[in-house]
Amino acid sequence: MKQALMVVDIQNDYFPGGKMELVGIESAANNAQHALEMFRARNLPIFHIQHLSNRAGATFFLPGTDGVEIHECVTPQTGEVIIQKHFPNSFRETSLKEQLQGLHVEEVIICGAMTHMCIDTTVRAAFDLGFRCLVVSDACATKDMEYGGVAIEARKVHAAFMAALSSPFAQVLEMSGLESHLV
Repeated sequence: MKQALMVVDIQNDYFPGGKMELVGIESAANNAQHALEMFRARNLPIFHIQHLSNRAGATFFLPGTDGVEIHECVTPQTGEVIIQKHFPNSFRETSLKEQLQGLHVEEVIICGAMTHMCIDTTVRAAFDLGFRCLVVSDACATKDMEYGGVAIEARKVHAAFMAALSSPFAQVLEMSGLESHLV
């Protein structure tokens, strides 16, 4: 089975000092960096997904700012594909599906940010397009949220979304289990 890694939106604005700092982003990015190393060592396809905000009122990932840049810990290397997107779904109005299919990829391994937004949306889209999906849970990050006056800690947001994705959309595992899963 052909596998590919998708590193979604690990960009400067999500890090300390950025315009949308996430809880646990540094640890998640470190794990994503390890996943990159595993894929590079096996010469497996890697796709870097970069969000560029183009909607009115956007406050982060603004084109032309340092915040939109892919973070240095996961800098793409020569030959690694960069897909730029404008929506939470990494497949919407991009060439991602066609590029994965062109490489005969059957399973996508997904990590990045934000768990509750682009990771969730991209995993569900990949599943609907017929890809097997694996999410590296500790290589993903999100933020504290609030709804209806209820504060929800990032770890609980993350856990809820991992639980929701774990069946039927994806296999969810931690970084420690990734290597044994790679072909």
